Amino acid sequence: MTDQKLHRLRTGRGFIAALDQSGGSTPKALRLYGIDEGAYATDAEMFDLVHAMRTRIMTSPSFDGDRILGTILFEQTMDREIEGQGAAEYLWDVKRIPSFLKVDKGLEPENAGVRLMKPIDDLDDLLARARAHGVLGTKMRSVVHLADEIGVRAAVGQQFGVARRILAAGLVPIIEPEVDITSPQKAAAEVLTVAALESELDRLAPEHHVMLKLTLPEHDGLYAPLVAHPRVLRVVALSGGYSRTEAVARLARQHGVVASFSRALTEGLTAQQTQPEFDATLDEAIELIYRASIT
Repeated sequence: MTDQKLHRLRTGRGFIAALDQSGGSTPKALRLYGIDEGAYATDAEMFDLVHAMRTRIMTSPSFDGDRILGTILFEQTMDREIEGQGAAEYLWDVKRIPSFLKVDKGLEPENAGVRLMKPIDDLDDLLARARAHGVLGTKMRSVVHLADEIGVRAAVGQQFGVARRILAAGLVPIIEPEVDITSPQKAAAEVLTVAALESELDRLAPEHHVMLKLTLPEHDGLYAPLVAHPRVLRVVALSGGYSRTEAVARLARQHGVVASFSRALTEGLTAQQTQPEFDATLDEAIELIYRASIT
């Protein structure tokens, strides 16, 4: 089964849907969906509502394996059911879409122009549970704010250190050193990030392959060497706060890079829409992102 999922990821045309908002970002995701804080009193109620939103997206006929190569899930989503099946099991059995699990626990305070990941104390347990659900890989995020070479190398090095544990567990890591789109040194920070990634990729064993999730760059074609690197399965781009229109336009100029959008994917979806309205809005978003991802 893993071979089928890897083949789909390597050879398919489409993009990665990021549906992994966690505790800190969930209230904003719900507000954009038309559900404000007054609709829930506890975290449990909040997560019930966001699971209902994700279920509506994933069960929509617009959310199909012809255009979507994979889906990034939040831990609670993986542990819940969709139409009587585990979420990851449903996505593969019904939609033929492999799943990735968000494993990071958030960010440390900024130091040397970056925010490193907090320790992932339960990583081994998370990876074992992910394998049991048929999950293909993982996703973890750190953030680069400034073009500080020491900080950038620390962030990328931490990502690869954890990635080696994930690879040893038989899963595919998505490595995400996000460069903040509001950084006053964004272009320079992106150049440093690419250099640090190339250095770490060159040290991977030949049998190991990773995915990279990166900010839409200031200089078109910047990620071409990463797309071509033999240790890289896919380079995917995050929307990072850009509107869907701008994110799609930037992505279309990055040949070989596909989307892994979250906010830009769900933009325009609301709880108040009828099902036909919801499906049509989602279909339009998926088609726009798909077209930009196959350039």
